Amino acid sequence: MRRSNIAGFDPARRGYHAMYRENEINHCPGCGRTHWIIGRTLAECGFCATALPLSESFRQPAAAVFISRSRPHVHTAFAA
Repeated sequence: MRRSNIAGFDPARRGYHAMYRENEINHCPGCGRTHWIIGRTLAECGFCATALPLSESFRQPAAAVFISRSRPHVHTAFAA
C-alpha cells in the first residue's frame, strides 16, 4: 500500500478549474459561446446549459436565511 506525502487537500495545487468570473469574457467550456444566465451561486450557459460556479460566491460566507411567515402563538382565552 502506497502512502502519499501530501498532508491534505490544497485547492491551489489542483490546477485549472472552470469558473465564471465577473467583468471578464467567459467562454463556455462546453460550446465556446459567451451567453450566460447568472444566478446567486452558478452561471449557466444559455446554449448548452453547462453550469459554472461564480468566483464571487466563494468570497462571501454562506449564511442561512430564516423567514418566519406565521404569527406568534399567544395563549389567551377566547370570549364566547
